[in-house]
Amino acid sequence: MEFRQQPTFERPERQEIYDLVERHGRVDYEEARQDLRMDHEMFGHHVAMLTRDGALNRTEEGALEVAFESGAIEEYQVDDTLFCIRQARQDDLTGLIGAIRSTTETAPYVEAESVADIVENEETLLRHNEVETRVFFVATVDGDVVGWAGVKGNDLAKLSHTAELTVGVVDQYQGLGIGSHLLVRGVGWAAANGYDRVYNSVPATNGAAVEFLEDHGWEVEAVREGHYRIDDEPVDELMLAVEV
Repeated sequence: MEFRQQPTFERPERQEIYDLVERHGRVDYEEARQDLRMDHEMFGHHVAMLTRDGALNRTEEGALEVAFESGAIEEYQVDDTLFCIRQARQDDLTGLIGAIRSTTETAPYVEAESVADIVENEETLLRHNEVETRVFFVATVDGDVVGWAGVKGNDLAKLSHTAELTVGVVDQYQGLGIGSHLLVRGVGWAAANGYDRVYNSVPATNGAAVEFLEDHGWEVEAVREGHYRIDDEPVDELMLAVEV
């Protein structure tokens, strides 16, 4: 199943199971069965069919999670730092939120703060339903998340060609090219899944972010004057975009 292709199900019971797992990110097998009040045989059969059809995965611990193509794990060595770029898993939730919070503490990045709030509230990284598609890529050093790129698509017909991307790297690991690798991975995913344009909105006072995106071919397409209020002062929002 292509990730952006919305899953369809022959039986309403399978839709119920998928919706429960998608809503929570990861669900214990037995807890899901009890929540849906299905008997063991019926639930087991429908889960087997959902797994067969590539809609769900069953983890080594027996939990259920939405299946998606995770892509390659890329490794890079820069000076003494070895880092990996890969698609995020539900296990990365806490580390990813921490990386976003760390990044937004030192530079204004309102959209990223909003992403962190939403993910922390929902307690799930992946979104794949009829309204929203959301994935993350992470950079890790010794297994710890030190950077991220998040791609959020809107599947409403009039906006289905656009996606919003946020990207950042914690201060200690900036200057190693991690942000560039994450940006390329996120934009590449958007292109591969049928999006034509990718957007990112940042406060005008975050000059480093603007310069970073412009260096990678992004252009400022719109300015909303005084859209943000940071430290009780009005700050312009810059919307940058790139065609993919």
